[in-house]
Amino acid sequence: MATCIPAGSGRLHCRVRDIKGQGCRRTSWIASVAFSGGIQKDFSWSHGVSKFLQIQRCNFSPSPINENSKTLRTVTSSSLRDDSTKFFDFAVIGSGVAGLRYALEVAKHGSVAVITKAEPHESNTNYAQGGVSAVLSLSDSVESHVQDTIVAGAYLCDEETVRVVCTEGPERIRELIAMGASFDHGEDGNLHLAREGGHSHHRIVHAADMTGREIERALLEAVLKDPKIFMFEHHLAIDLLTCQDGSDTVCLGVDTLNTETQEVIRFISKVTLLASGGAGQIYPTTTNPPVATGDGIAMAHRAQAVISNMEFVQFHPTALADEGLPVQPTKARENAFLITEAVRGDGGILYNLDMERFMPLYYERAELAPRDVVARCIDDQLKKRNEKYVLLDISHKPREKILSHFPNIAAECLKYGLDITRQPIPVVPAAHYMCGGVSAGLQGETNVQGLFVAGEVACTGLHGANRLASNSLLEALVLARRAVQPSIEHMKCSGLNFSASDWWARPAVPVSLESNAIENFLAMTREVRKEVQSIMWKYVGIVRSTTRLETAKQKICVLEDKWEDYLFQMGWEPTMVCLANNQHYKACEMRNFFCCAKLVVSSALARHESRGLHYTIDFPDLEESKRLPTVILPSSSVRTSWSSRQLHKLPLC
Repeated sequence: MATCIPAGSGRLHCRVRDIKGQGCRRTSWIASVAFSGGIQKDFSWSHGVSKFLQIQRCNFSPSPINENSKTLRTVTSSSLRDDSTKFFDFAVIGSGVAGLRYALEVAKHGSVAVITKAEPHESNTNYAQGGVSAVLSLSDSVESHVQDTIVAGAYLCDEETVRVVCTEGPERIRELIAMGASFDHGEDGNLHLAREGGHSHHRIVHAADMTGREIERALLEAVLKDPKIFMFEHHLAIDLLTCQDGSDTVCLGVDTLNTETQEVIRFISKVTLLASGGAGQIYPTTTNPPVATGDGIAMAHRAQAVISNMEFVQFHPTALADEGLPVQPTKARENAFLITEAVRGDGGILYNLDMERFMPLYYERAELAPRDVVARCIDDQLKKRNEKYVLLDISHKPREKILSHFPNIAAECLKYGLDITRQPIPVVPAAHYMCGGVSAGLQGETNVQGLFVAGEVACTGLHGANRLASNSLLEALVLARRAVQPSIEHMKCSGLNFSASDWWARPAVPVSLESNAIENFLAMTREVRKEVQSIMWKYVGIVRSTTRLETAKQKICVLEDKWEDYLFQMGWEPTMVCLANNQHYKACEMRNFFCCAKLVVSSALARHESRGLHYTIDFPDLEESKRLPTVILPSSSVRTSWSSRQLHKLPLC
């Protein structure tokens, strides 16, 4: 019997009830109403998800297709000049490794729009220091990588997905090298393979401590050279454009806001890849860049996509603690500076402020324990000792080796008077990675036809309850590549004409709101955003309890009601998308903030055990009977929360 939480209103004040006779044996379900036949009766992660989410290719209603009209397969100059609507074969939302790798492949078969919220390089990929895990040594094996991944994931991983990703990973690395990505090599001329926490072998391919930046550079160079890929910078995705074909939801593109011109730009596409990254910014201390506000997960949820495992928020154990630096930063960081896992993998030792090594007291693998373990140990030390950070020391290693392996970290610390070759680094846990997201099969498919997902926004079953270090870039590369062929097949059998752009009303840009009302609302939004972040850190952090989660639920609902009431009282309409000045997109971001925060809290409340990244003092033990994904189904109920419903009612295809 599964625990099901009706989430039809999109709010969190919902009672827990049991669904009897539904056969929810394999999954913890959240939501009361499903699609395509209701709640599934025998849901397994690998075969079940792929079947459950399989694309019903070429089953669209014939109504949008005009056989006498010319369907668009390449971008025309007229469509590019159109300021309000653009037509592409493929729309890619996000410019990290997943989105760029996918774009390069599908561009061989059609026109591609890459839509990115800020600058193309501003993604979680660019901040990934450690590297990419792959079996490239004769002393290593795929089986070992599989087992390390499953152990780190607290046995919630889907084994088929893990095997596919670990098996195909080495070839994806070779492709990157062929494209011009430059990774570190050892004295023997072979790739230098590092080791990180949770790994039993040296298998981390890296470019010093700036691996993500190097991969992003190589992919961006290739994308910018491709004449069939068009990059749209500073375009915030607002909502996916979906229609209803019988019981199926179909995605036909996305509405965006050009955050420089404050214009709404509509992208009509035969296939959409959502590769928008995670939601680390819903916490006050995060390694994620400012763009990581959960936009993709929230949009997918509003578009009736299935969401899974949102309770598993990975806190990186070692982000730079500014309070412990000899010279304090002059202004607060927008995101915490990451101290890569590789520092501990290379021999770094954790101490409390009395220079007492504490990790061996908690775990036999000490500093090489999985991230969730290390983060909880640091959290325990900080609370017991009432201190604000711990120390990570690598200074006992040769100076040349430290500067060679970690030049970026050394340079950043030196800005604030800290020489890591001689002094320990002050560190503190920070929100880092969402192991949950939009449910996807082994080809990136979702339950929404025409919508594929890859990267951190997706939940494929690879990470389970805790991501193994350096498996994120690996997953993005493998799953983005696997989504290519089904996307091409979907594109070829899909027909769209230009009239599709008129199926949905245009999101509105307000013109009559008074400037003082806007300023007041922006100030309120900034304050509410900080309050949500504080609630998530205090009540939905590394260590949780049912009471704390219920408190978070109640506080977030009150804040959301307060924020939305003020918004609509000042003349806002549900289809409006921006304000004015340089803060025009903050309302859309706040909408996604609330949606993702609620998804995390409701998922955490549904898991009555401690597994991986979800640790609760009320259920401190692993329960084999609860070794199940947590799945949030879409609901057909009327949604009263602006954050949980689409701007437009779904038209019939």
